[in-house]
Amino acid sequence: MSFLFLFLLSLAPLFHSSSPLPYPYNTSFHIDCGSSTPSTDSYNISWLPDKFFTGGSTSVVSEPLHFHLQHEKTLRYFPLSSGKKNCYNIPLPAGRYYIRTFTVYDNYDGKSHSPSFDASVEGTLVFSWRSPWPESLTRDGAYSDLFAFVKDGQLDLCFYSIATDPPVIASLEVVQIDPLSYNSAQTGDSYILVNYGRLSPGSSQWGPGFTSDPDAFGRSWQSDSDYRAGKSESAKVITTKEKITGTEKAPNYFPMKLYQSAVTIEGRLEYELPVDAKLDYLVWFHFAEIDSTVKKAGERVFDVLVNDKNVSRVDIFKEVGSFVAYSLNYTEKNLSSSVLNVKLSPVAGAPLICGLENYAMVPADLATVPEQVVAMKALKDSLCVPDRMGWNGDPCAPTDWDAWEGVTCHTNKNGTGLVITQIELGSQGLKGYISEQISLLSNLINLNLSTNSLDGTLPIGLGQKSLARLDLSDNQFSGSIPESLTSSNLQLVRLNNNLLEGRVPEELYSVGVHGGTIDLSGNKGLCGVPPLPDCPLFWENGRLSKGGKIAIGLSCFLFVAVLLLVIYLFCIRRGRNDYDFGLPSDLISLAAKRNRYQRQKSLMLLEMESQHAKGLPSVPLNPH
Repeated sequence: MSFLFLFLLSLAPLFHSSSPLPYPYNTSFHIDCGSSTPSTDSYNISWLPDKFFTGGSTSVVSEPLHFHLQHEKTLRYFPLSSGKKNCYNIPLPAGRYYIRTFTVYDNYDGKSHSPSFDASVEGTLVFSWRSPWPESLTRDGAYSDLFAFVKDGQLDLCFYSIATDPPVIASLEVVQIDPLSYNSAQTGDSYILVNYGRLSPGSSQWGPGFTSDPDAFGRSWQSDSDYRAGKSESAKVITTKEKITGTEKAPNYFPMKLYQSAVTIEGRLEYELPVDAKLDYLVWFHFAEIDSTVKKAGERVFDVLVNDKNVSRVDIFKEVGSFVAYSLNYTEKNLSSSVLNVKLSPVAGAPLICGLENYAMVPADLATVPEQVVAMKALKDSLCVPDRMGWNGDPCAPTDWDAWEGVTCHTNKNGTGLVITQIELGSQGLKGYISEQISLLSNLINLNLSTNSLDGTLPIGLGQKSLARLDLSDNQFSGSIPESLTSSNLQLVRLNNNLLEGRVPEELYSVGVHGGTIDLSGNKGLCGVPPLPDCPLFWENGRLSKGGKIAIGLSCFLFVAVLLLVIYLFCIRRGRNDYDFGLPSDLISLAAKRNRYQRQKSLMLLEMESQHAKGLPSVPLNPH
């Protein structure tokens, strides 16, 4: 979508001060881009010094006195040395926001060449600036605004350089608004409403930063005089100071001042609003019967036509009575012309209108799926990607722009988001390591980080099934090759000229066997596959190998088993034998006495037998 040329609000003289209107949503930022100091302007708006930017430099317009407010005099520009894509990343709670920028060139660089660039909000292209700018725009600058939803806790406002031109921005305002405003309940939260005309017929430009008249959303309103067509240029202005009821109400909080002025004409009232083709446009009409001469229904009736299509018949008094706000809206689908034509055609009396708004309904572009955004931001930090590569904002969105330099994206299978399929960062002077978050890149087909100064170990999550080409050659990676690489569908593997060590998984080496390419040369510590040396039996990568650990474990087990067996045999079994066959000590003593008696008796008998043999007289044993 290279279509959007933003709707411009010209500058007006600024005189009065104002106080902010109480409002139920209190998140807002007013950033003075290019300024180093905070300030408060004459409208009591507090401006922050420049912050939340990803790169760029600061400057001052060539004619500061030509501008009324301080935030219009300084700017931030993004030269090519900061990369083609730069952003403001503002932390915000989820919700809907009114976003307003002031853009000016005023020959700040002395080159008399207004730049060409695009701007996106939340990954969707919203503004396109093309050189040469009109002279009034170049010198005076312009405000532009839109309504967008922020869902992820951070607003991304990004700029993309066309050719070598540096994008510029002078101020940025972000105000939280009611999430149900402007029919979001019907249209959903997937559209950005870009302002192509916010007119207050019968009054000059007003709103925050222009007059003291407040608007709860911070909207600015401008005169309709430049957009009336044909005879409508002579329309009559009517105003009132009477209170208009029905204003400042949720969800749109339209200000009372809008309904206190109007234009009317005898005959047809016509407007022509410049637009871009091939978009839907949301048109809001604002009415209030502020002419006290109209007393009853039927006295002022008119038809509302958009591009000659009758969309409503309006009788303000019949609908709400006098001095009461009344609004209606209409969506013009797929506009094919560059002009949106609005006509109020009389039926009875003269038509009247108090306000007219026209918003392009820009569909939110596809964004990178959240987990892959996390992975890419982690890689940006771990690889120390230089600023010149412009790795800012969403890695893949807007789809009209190139993705981050060296990154290729595609739509995922169900068409709901963008995924990273290729990272080509060879010879980019990278100094860092590969983050473990790379495992979240589940669609990565090609990874080339060759010829850099990367070190550390290869993450265990490296090697999704989608990975077909891996080139990490000529770095300083150390440690072993992760087993996860064996689960991928690699056709090319270049790990040569690193400090890798340890056994090469056989499944990885088979890449070369099956017709792919594998190069592991220049890693003195690798082993296990031809032509690399065999790995030590029990030692690998400077420590015990897996086999060594198993061998030690088995040895310890056998030793403990044998030890337990010995203890059983020599202690437990022996103890049982002593208990079964041993005699009590008193029995042992009795037996010993008996044995002594028997031995003495035997000796006496032997002696008597010996004497009898020698012829000696025998002596009776028991003489009585």
